[in-house]
Amino acid sequence: MMGKTNRKESAGFLVRVACMVIGALILPAGLSGCNRPREKAAAESLSVLVYITGVAAGSPTYELLAAGAESFAARHSKVTVKVYEAGFNQAEWEEQLTSLVASGEYDLVLGSNPSLPEICVSVGKKFPNQKFIITDAEYAGNSQISTFLYNQYEQSLYLGYLAGLITTSTMPYANPEKKLGFIAAQEYPLLTKHIVPGFLAGAHLADPEITVDFRVIGNWFDANKAAELTGSMINAGADVFASIAGGAAQGMIKAAQEHGAYVVYHNTNEYRTAPGIILGCGLMEQKKLVEEILADVLAGKIKYGSARTVGAADGYLSFISGDPGYTEYVPQDIQAKFNAFTADIIAGRVEYTLPPL
Repeated sequence: MMGKTNRKESAGFLVRVACMVIGALILPAGLSGCNRPREKAAAESLSVLVYITGVAAGSPTYELLAAGAESFAARHSKVTVKVYEAGFNQAEWEEQLTSLVASGEYDLVLGSNPSLPEICVSVGKKFPNQKFIITDAEYAGNSQISTFLYNQYEQSLYLGYLAGLITTSTMPYANPEKKLGFIAAQEYPLLTKHIVPGFLAGAHLADPEITVDFRVIGNWFDANKAAELTGSMINAGADVFASIAGGAAQGMIKAAQEHGAYVVYHNTNEYRTAPGIILGCGLMEQKKLVEEILADVLAGKIKYGSARTVGAADGYLSFISGDPGYTEYVPQDIQAKFNAFTADIIAGRVEYTLPPL
């Protein structure tokens, strides 16, 4: 047995030597030799786990995440998608994801949550071949993870500017207090460092005396608590509201309708939910981005370990200005100022510094 092994090793050595000699001879002719590096091949099939940290219903970010993946799979017969809703107990998310990845069924885990990268790092240590792509998050340097961060400071900047124009107007529910309201489900770095500061900065471009009353619900589903907070804030002088609160935001909208206040909305079209109350809606092109990501995964073009930021100039954040909820209820003078402002943002003419996360 030992002699056999030595003969194989000798033969292998001679082949490697011959390969190097041949490579050296033919390299000048433009060939790459025996050790030519190969580009990553396109995937023949792709199994995707859409891991939703919460529930999809009532959350535009998650609804669009799932819709983008399912739309892509519907057009590609070799792509399969499973949507898994992890629920609101964050303590269970890592254990659930570990169990799902351990099955070996999924080539890719696709999620959208700023806190998800750290969970994926932990899970990835146990399963070093698993790949993760996370939108609405930022994490670089891990060879298993690629992230795409929406410039939410930018979206909040223009929604804050619109809210500022409304609160300083003579519209029926606008009062003299120059106070806006912002309701959040929970505090996390993207919210406290980008979204809320961007909203206030945008409002200050309309009037530097505007303040923001910021309140936290404590979860993503308690619409009753959101309604209570909204009513209290209206009594304290807030007359235009924004929120990052998932399904709980419906309580804010209901209270605004009952007590008389206005709403600007992040990420999706909600005009028809409360016409004349919801006066502005930003749009996060999550569905578009997810479909483009999966196309790149299938083609072998995704760079894991990278972190990309996308915004209005890239076409991934916008404002829905053609809806009757905006054109029919927002005064023409405010529309003119605001439309010019959003055009300036897209063109890069509005200067701001994106805070680090």
